[in-house]
Amino acid sequence: MKIGISTASLFMRLYNEDAIALISEWGVQTAEVFLTSFSEYEPKFSETLLKKKGNLNVNSVHVLNTQFEPQLFSDHPRVRSDAFLWLDKLLASAHILGAENYTFHALARLKSTFKENLKKSGEKLSEIFAYCKEKGVRLCLENVEWALYNRPGLFKEFQKYCPGLGAVLDVKQAVISGYPYEEYFDDMGESLAYVHASDFDENGRKVLPGRGRFNFEELFRRLKGAGFNGAVLIENYNDDYRELKDLKDSYDYLLEKAEKIFG
Repeated sequence: MKIGISTASLFMRLYNEDAIALISEWGVQTAEVFLTSFSEYEPKFSETLLKKKGNLNVNSVHVLNTQFEPQLFSDHPRVRSDAFLWLDKLLASAHILGAENYTFHALARLKSTFKENLKKSGEKLSEIFAYCKEKGVRLCLENVEWALYNRPGLFKEFQKYCPGLGAVLDVKQAVISGYPYEEYFDDMGESLAYVHASDFDENGRKVLPGRGRFNFEELFRRLKGAGFNGAVLIENYNDDYRELKDLKDSYDYLLEKAEKIFG
């Protein structure tokens, strides 16, 4: 198992090229690259990141959800076709960076327009998964309170249509959704590919791992018991901490906890 940091934790603090350079400088084991704009989806931008990342392993790529992911599910041929053009660019970028996984939010649950249809969503997920697989990248669905996978039990439903689908456990999104993370953990089962780690303090405020009350030793025991061999990546928002050094300290904290459980 590896401990890492998502560049999402540095969003609005550093541009991606500087974020990945800093994470590499810190000697972090692995990272997720959070691409945040259409210009960053261009493979040429990932070539810039490649030069900056040094020997840092890139576990996965991630994007701003509403920019093209929901449109991949569209029934409108032109809308869907254009969305797949952007997906192509993202997958090419993942290939350049050596990322084998794509963290996927899928549809956004916009209250005025969203109508849940598990069969239709499952079939679309299967098509998108196959497309990504052909390009050498695994599609991994993340639990997100406001997106497609917003409650435990749905992952197993989508697996009926897409058996190879990967899963990403997001600790903070589990808390926000009101369900214990353990229920998502059980729902994902052996398909759990990696984890987004964060913490909450006694007032319910999001903080970096090690600054709150979340029991990471218990999480790591569960992961070890399940034979997990993926990455645990810090993914916090930029206002969840004060200094960049705090992020590095949080990484060191998780690394120490992981070594204690995994050896």
